[in-house]
Amino acid sequence: MAATDSDYDRLAEQKAFNATKAGVKGLVDAGVKELPQIFHAPPHFLNGRSPAPDGDPDFSLPVIDLAGARADQDPEERKRIIKKIGDASTEWGFFQVVNHGVPASTLNGIRAGTHRFFNQDVEVKKEYFSADPMSKVVYTSNYGLYTAPVANWGDLILFKMAPDPPAPEQIPACIRQNV
Repeated sequence: MAATDSDYDRLAEQKAFNATKAGVKGLVDAGVKELPQIFHAPPHFLNGRSPAPDGDPDFSLPVIDLAGARADQDPEERKRIIKKIGDASTEWGFFQVVNHGVPASTLNGIRAGTHRFFNQDVEVKKEYFSADPMSKVVYTSNYGLYTAPVANWGDLILFKMAPDPPAPEQIPACIRQNV
């Protein structure tokens, strides 16, 4: 029997999810058949906007071209790029970056290492599980689990790179072997 709004304990569900330290992949691996209520977006979440329908030709994510963004290049072009980043961040919350100068081989190595990380046994990943924003390497599912109106359906491995990046031995071995 499904819980009604009056007897639903969101905090208890959030705590139970977080306590597993298994993240969203842990739910999938466990064979979850129904999306837990903490992942349900409340009706007001979209602020009156409807999501773009599948196949909508006018629906496209912002793409930021960093060519020309270096400090030693045209300062006006740099300002335009920075404005595009600000606009995309404000309107969308994310964007795609092109011409960033990171070699494809590096990106492919990071992607492969990340895939290996998330496919490890949960007991191995738990070593990195944290919500501590001061940690240099963090595996988490939801930084805003207790404050956001809806939990994120996704897991993250984050690396604090500035001002002091993590030492190589702090990065999970399955990720650093290809980077």
